[in-house]
Amino acid sequence: MAAYTTDKIRNVVLVGHSGSGKTTFAETMLFEAKAINRRGTIGDGNTQSDYAPLEQQRGHSLFASLLHCSWKDTKINILDTPGLDDFSGEVVTALKVADTAVMLLNARSGVEVGAELIWEYIEEFDTPILFVINQLDHEKADFEMTLDQAVKRFGNRVLPLQFPVNQGTGFNAIVDALRMVMYVFPATGGKPDKKPIPAEHQERAAAMHNALVEAAAENDEALMEKFFDQGTLDEEDLAKGLAIGMAHRQFYPVFCASGQQDMGSGRIMGFIHDICPSPKDRPPADLEGGATKPCDPNARPCVFIFKTVNEPKVGNVSYFKVYSGVLKAGDELTNADNSTVERFSQLFESEGKNRDSVDELRAGDIGCTVKLKGSHTNQTLNPKGSDLKIARIPFPSPRIRMAVVPPSKAEVEKMAHALHSIREEDPTLLVEQSLELKQTIIEGQGEMHLDIVRYKAEQNFGVHLEFAEPRIPYRETITREANKDYRHKKQSGGAGQFAEVHMRIEPYYEGMPAPHGLNAKNTEVEDLKWGGKFCFVWAIVGGVIDARFINAIKKGIMSKMEEGPSTGSYCRDIRVSIYDGKMHPVDSNDMAFQIASMMAFREAFHEAGPQILEPIYNLEVMCDSEFMGSVMGDLQTRRAIIMGMDSEGHYQVIRARVPLKELHKYSSALRSLTQGKAKFNMSFAEYAPVPGDIQAKLIAEYQKEYAEAHEH
Repeated sequence: MAAYTTDKIRNVVLVGHSGSGKTTFAETMLFEAKAINRRGTIGDGNTQSDYAPLEQQRGHSLFASLLHCSWKDTKINILDTPGLDDFSGEVVTALKVADTAVMLLNARSGVEVGAELIWEYIEEFDTPILFVINQLDHEKADFEMTLDQAVKRFGNRVLPLQFPVNQGTGFNAIVDALRMVMYVFPATGGKPDKKPIPAEHQERAAAMHNALVEAAAENDEALMEKFFDQGTLDEEDLAKGLAIGMAHRQFYPVFCASGQQDMGSGRIMGFIHDICPSPKDRPPADLEGGATKPCDPNARPCVFIFKTVNEPKVGNVSYFKVYSGVLKAGDELTNADNSTVERFSQLFESEGKNRDSVDELRAGDIGCTVKLKGSHTNQTLNPKGSDLKIARIPFPSPRIRMAVVPPSKAEVEKMAHALHSIREEDPTLLVEQSLELKQTIIEGQGEMHLDIVRYKAEQNFGVHLEFAEPRIPYRETITREANKDYRHKKQSGGAGQFAEVHMRIEPYYEGMPAPHGLNAKNTEVEDLKWGGKFCFVWAIVGGVIDARFINAIKKGIMSKMEEGPSTGSYCRDIRVSIYDGKMHPVDSNDMAFQIASMMAFREAFHEAGPQILEPIYNLEVMCDSEFMGSVMGDLQTRRAIIMGMDSEGHYQVIRARVPLKELHKYSSALRSLTQGKAKFNMSFAEYAPVPGDIQAKLIAEYQKEYAEAHEH
């Protein structure tokens, strides 16, 4: 089969809140285009896009899937995405390579929070969009309410092309104001009859048509002049103006449909074919470093991997977009990130889990291949001698963190391999082997996201993952000055060990005066890798401690700074002055001074008003006003400090500062409190002192653990 030229390719992504009908609509699109002979259903678990066993088991999309069909002379690549916020990374991935977003809105629920979240990504990618008000056959369908909410939330560029007749259980007709015709569908859906618009709908249809003509004329000076001269535009000019408007996001058309009943999808596919932009109509792709790359089929090949899936018995399946040139089966390209030379021995078009082999894919097209050796998501491949890198996908930050309970020693390596492989497949998952917390920490988008990670580890790698609440990266500091001396003396036959150190510790802050009463000869201020400062003052007079022991003394102090005396956490913002001591000409050595300084620091710390600091996060919660009270009440139980409240569109925005300890599983709690009608983001703000009762509890717990560990 001949490859499609760039102008005959349309890349569309289906997006929307969970339950808006994306997968069913995708199935109907394929059926209308005769790509499949019968439509599968979610209930039967036989749709083209929700093919993963877990998706069939749970009854909704969890992963973005790639489908394709032909409409007239054009190839339409369809990316069906999940609607649950836990899988927003899949949406971002698909938006990166799509040229048009098709947002489905549930006619009985209006604009839901999932649509709002996705809109932010659509704006970020500057993606042209059309809306489909779906499920108009539902008994509680409300087209006017849904359209009104869409205009209020997405702006006046939202323009309806259609409106329904007989919405609800009797839904069977759509008035199309662009073509000024009414489509009447048979009871089983499919191809409609074209009828004149009834007299009672003529006025509304004419007003909508005029609004579309004006929107088309606004996008081209020549069309604007024609419009002023003639008062309207013919069909060809109208299509031209709307195509320009779509490509530049000057208007967002609204269609009517029932994906379930196969009503309206054919008209939408015709619009995608006629009006929506091809890859060459979109702005050049951004490159790392600020340059851009046009979608030029005559240039050298440039391929970007946007998704990697590990399939049992197959290995990695790499999904990619050809950003320029023509990619042929057997071509060798070089990974610009790691210089791996990859041979594209086979090229495929994807139909969910099924793949059809092709000889070539041209600029703008989307396909997949198997068995690349060292190339993964977010990497670019070029011919030898080119190192272009397509700008990376900006994945959302994690919102949940869990510790992985270590398995048996025999399983540790297996677990590490599983997590590494899943991370390569899913860049929204972060995995860290935390030396500080002595735990393996994984971070994701929500509990459901981590459930999928657990499932993949078990099914694909035979590893059972158990999650636990992660430890908190506390910090320790002091609140007042303390002086301490410590003598380390050890005699065990032959050379012994001897060192005596006199030390002052005090809280450190920028611009503080030199230590009072001491002769500071040398002062060093170090930025600690875990945050905060360490200031070291050498104030030895008369050579009572030789300068060659400075590094050993600092090493002893740092050993306790890295495992603080109160809770074993990192210490910060402390000044240590060494002002006196003793040494022995034979028995003093580095180890002796290291031990003496460590013990002096530890004892001084306990007398210097120890203070435990906890990480505080900025939290921004957006929710419907009806849930404000519940959200605020919950935040107060989490030791939150409310920083302000505001409104943004129809949302209420609560800004607060909350200890990280209190945000464990917050995504699940918020979803439960608000019936899923809320969203939040969080970012690190600062370290702040913990309350006295919590500090006492943390110290007691650490002392108990420390004692138990040193009993054996």
